[in-house]
Amino acid sequence: MAKSPRPGGHGPTPLRWPRAAPGLAAAGLLLAFPLQAAPLDLEGYRLVDLTHAYNADTVFWPAPPTHFKLEQLHYGETPGGFFYSAYRFCLPEHGGTHLDAPIHFARDRETMEQVPLERLVGPVVVIDVSGKAAADRDYRVTPADVLAFEAQHGRIEAGTRVLVRTDWSRRWPDAAAYLGHATDASKLHFPSYGEDAARLLVEDRRVALLGIDTASIDYGPAADFPVHRIAAAADVPGLENVTGLDALPSRGAILLALPMKIEGGSGGPTRVVALVPRGSAGR
Repeated sequence: MAKSPRPGGHGPTPLRWPRAAPGLAAAGLLLAFPLQAAPLDLEGYRLVDLTHAYNADTVFWPAPPTHFKLEQLHYGETPGGFFYSAYRFCLPEHGGTHLDAPIHFARDRETMEQVPLERLVGPVVVIDVSGKAAADRDYRVTPADVLAFEAQHGRIEAGTRVLVRTDWSRRWPDAAAYLGHATDASKLHFPSYGEDAARLLVEDRRVALLGIDTASIDYGPAADFPVHRIAAAADVPGLENVTGLDALPSRGAILLALPMKIEGGSGGPTRVVALVPRGSAGR
């Protein structure tokens, strides 16, 4: 290193280089000591798919349009000698396993692309009313059901995602058995949340999401959709037509519900997956 005399003539001293800007210094350190990404360890979890596949049998709300259409654009060998397949599809927003954005039932609330990921990913609880639903296909979850769950499994914390298990998904894709009527929306019969339970969960417990394994977070005969309106007013999305809730424990799983990011949309197809700790209750 080049030297320069010290003041007073007492021997050489290192030259002082210009001080680096803090950002450049930090960048230099990162280059010198590359950070290693921590591996994503899922060995302690089972991955459970809670999603119905879209196909010709997909159940939609009985109001036109009511079908999923997949059109083949190409399937086979190309002139270049390689295989290629491509399709286009068409479907209503609200059919199959899908998310309701708050704007679905509340003016000026969040559209699909505005729903925060924090509402869609995180701890989930499952309230099981399958026995009551089997006895009454118009059963509505009550505050007593929520309080009974909490007495056994602990209070539902703010920001938790809530799924209700009715086992109605076992009727899929028989639209008449699943909805109560395959074509007439005024004759639907299936279980879901009750208005008072929705107020308890949304307004008091301040949950992040309401979901269920039936066609709606309002029960079949609902004419004014109170649960949708309660949830939407609080920017709480609804997750409908999920399946396989018997594979989840009452609490302890992590939910990932990732819908198509449709700008301005009121809903859309959603892939729903749960991370279930190995050894927990469930299949």
